[in-house]
Amino acid sequence: MAEISRSKARTIINKIMAYGTEHKLRPLSAIVLDSGGHPKAFERADGAAPGRYVLAEGKAYGAIMMGMGGYALRQRAEEQAYFVNSLTGVYQGKLVPVPGGVLVRDKNGNVIGAVGVTGDSSENDAAAAVAAIEAAGLTAEA
Repeated sequence: MAEISRSKARTIINKIMAYGTEHKLRPLSAIVLDSGGHPKAFERADGAAPGRYVLAEGKAYGAIMMGMGGYALRQRAEEQAYFVNSLTGVYQGKLVPVPGGVLVRDKNGNVIGAVGVTGDSSENDAAAAVAAIEAAGLTAEA
């Protein structure tokens, strides 16, 4: 199974933090999970709320476990709230179905991990993740 490397994970985190500063976003927190949903890297910007780790992880975890980005998860939650609510229980609350959870694919299209960003609007969180993933030479599925 293809996995995201620690080096690529750190690159993505650094690019997210730079994107947040450059675009004057509120303080971001970001996590990179491997394809099994395990943390590879995390960072919380100065001034970010302490509870942001769990939100970032939930966005990324939902993406990796369901095999779809946060936009698709949000749509699914709107169309089938009962189903997504049950998934939240199945995954012990570690599923946040909103934009900002982004799948990471390698050059062959394999899912190698997921990124979760939180701190600004969900749309800005997703934009930061996509920009960072692409800057690292990988493909994003928001």
